[in-house]
Amino acid sequence: MFDIFNQDAFSVVTMTDALQEVNYVPSYISRLGIFETESVDTLHVAIEKQTDESLIIVPSSPRGTHGATMGSDRRTLRNLSVPHYQINDAVMADRVQGVRAFGQERAVQSLTRFIAARARKARQSFELTEERQKLALITQGKLLDADGSVIYDYYTEMGESQVTEIDFDLDNASPAKAALRTLAESIIQTVVESLGGLPFERILVLCGNAFWQDLVRHKEMYDIFLGWQRAADLQRSTIGNGRSGIWGTLEFGGLEFVNYRGGQSVGIDTNKCYIIPIGVPDLFKTVYAPADYIETVNTMGLPLYAMQYIMQNRKGVALEFQSNALHYVTRPRVLISGRRT
Repeated sequence: MFDIFNQDAFSVVTMTDALQEVNYVPSYISRLGIFETESVDTLHVAIEKQTDESLIIVPSSPRGTHGATMGSDRRTLRNLSVPHYQINDAVMADRVQGVRAFGQERAVQSLTRFIAARARKARQSFELTEERQKLALITQGKLLDADGSVIYDYYTEMGESQVTEIDFDLDNASPAKAALRTLAESIIQTVVESLGGLPFERILVLCGNAFWQDLVRHKEMYDIFLGWQRAADLQRSTIGNGRSGIWGTLEFGGLEFVNYRGGQSVGIDTNKCYIIPIGVPDLFKTVYAPADYIETVNTMGLPLYAMQYIMQNRKGVALEFQSNALHYVTRPRVLISGRRT
């Protein structure tokens, strides 16, 4: 009797490769490329953090005596476990009932298409999960589970404090002259100081819908853009521009404001914005650990895995999709939130 599920097309390696080839569902945070990815062959990640002592003003001292003493660098080591995420599915025996008589090749092709469709749905769920977790990392400095519970609070893990939230005062009908410009300059200075000399490319401000609407309608914006060639850009920024993942974008005062497009339980507070530096080395990291299969243990981790096995009652074949991913931020102190009022 032909045992279709023992064919090479349904091995762990082949199914995992097929899962990787499913078209990617666009997600803005992932497309930013700010999370550096790494594969490991363990289930834990050790993060070493070195805190340099502040520089000192060297006092004069008599020749031949002891000078000022430099403090030693402080190092701390934190061990984080890589969370495991899994989706279970199944192909029941009735699914192959109508294709067995047409031969092995037809049966394999039919089931391959069916499993590919299930894999596509599973992959979209994993991508949605990653987008939600990365967004929570940026907005809260925390790694959250599906129910909103905290897996890791990186302010606690890294021994750092959260910066006080900034009031943009966007509802002020009579704002001070250049109030937004002055605030933008202050934000840039705060980001630069928090990085302690680390390089960055630009500063991104992710905006909720209500924050964005008040921003583009702010008096200072119109005073600057009105009557100038870029006034049209300001008008266009208030509507969807066809770029996946955002509703609009606007550069002002050295900051790049982006109206984040949420959906399917993923989004940011409509009244707030979140400020992050882009291009900082090793600021955001994603680590992939291996699956818990005989074929994959002690190998370098992949973003996604898939496998199948015959049910104990032999009424079908169980499908399993999994990801073992840890997302973290090494310097949560650089994450700044703002509110519109």
